[in-house]
Amino acid sequence: MDQGYQWLETIANRMKDAIENGAAPTPESLTVRELLHKFGSRRRGDRITSFIRNGLEKYDLITNPDFEVGWIDSPITITLDSDASEPTKTNHTSDPTHRIRSLEAANKRPMGVRPDDSLDVATTIMQLHDYSQLPVMTSEREVKGVISWKSIGARLSLGRECEWVRQCMDTEEELPSNTPLFEAIAPIAEHGYVLVRGEDEIITGIITAADLSLQFMQLAGPFLFIGEIEGHLRHLIHGKFTLEQFQAASPSEEGRHIEGSGDLTLGSYCRLLENKDLWQQLNLRIDRAEFVKHLDAVRQIRNDVMHFNPDGLSEDETRKLRDIARFFENLVRFGAM
Repeated sequence: MDQGYQWLETIANRMKDAIENGAAPTPESLTVRELLHKFGSRRRGDRITSFIRNGLEKYDLITNPDFEVGWIDSPITITLDSDASEPTKTNHTSDPTHRIRSLEAANKRPMGVRPDDSLDVATTIMQLHDYSQLPVMTSEREVKGVISWKSIGARLSLGRECEWVRQCMDTEEELPSNTPLFEAIAPIAEHGYVLVRGEDEIITGIITAADLSLQFMQLAGPFLFIGEIEGHLRHLIHGKFTLEQFQAASPSEEGRHIEGSGDLTLGSYCRLLENKDLWQQLNLRIDRAEFVKHLDAVRQIRNDVMHFNPDGLSEDETRKLRDIARFFENLVRFGAM
């Protein structure tokens, strides 16, 4: 990670030298993924994003757009922060709102058909790629409508002629790429899709209800696993320890008032159960050190989960959550807790 800071320092010095020589500094252009790679990371976890943001602030730099909320392969630029010397000003380039452009599907140009294509062309493409709809376009900016199995079926059921795409299409539904993700849920659910139009008016992607469901499954799944794990932990320690022992496992610097097991954090659980004497009170024939090691991994993953991460968890992190949730389920099934 220190190499990442050195890289940022080089960029900042280059830009400041250009200004001193009376020239306009050239922004550093790259993708979010390439920025992460500079810091030895493949995704935007809570720790790495904090580290990068601290480095940007240290060298009076900003990314535009904000590297934390866009799609991982979207382009960004690194420039000098013109407000760095005026701390009372608000940096207008930082946008913490999660928008639909952060979804992968919003950044993949959709296949389309033209109004004068035959219906066979459209249905063949839809069947080959398992699409439910296709935009009808005459250019990357000009959308004439959308053809779908629904629009085709509705016309055929009424005996309407449906030989050409233009005869079978409906009005398109689209949203600008800067639409907040939460606001996009209702129209996507209602229409089954939306086309995404970029700031340059180009259609950059199509988000379907399936895409949205997958995205939220990736985000909600870890929450459910962690909820299960915390619930099992509360059951595991129920009636085994005193309030004083709970409080001793929760340092005052965490700023929490402990009145029972429901107030414990995962860090508190780790400190409680890594104590050999307290561990004996559980009467479990499992290895304490190995268990606490896996529990601490869950604690670290939880920090990322509690901060919306457009990249989701890695497969390894998801597997760790699934494994320990399954471990607790086995303890319950075999009557060990």
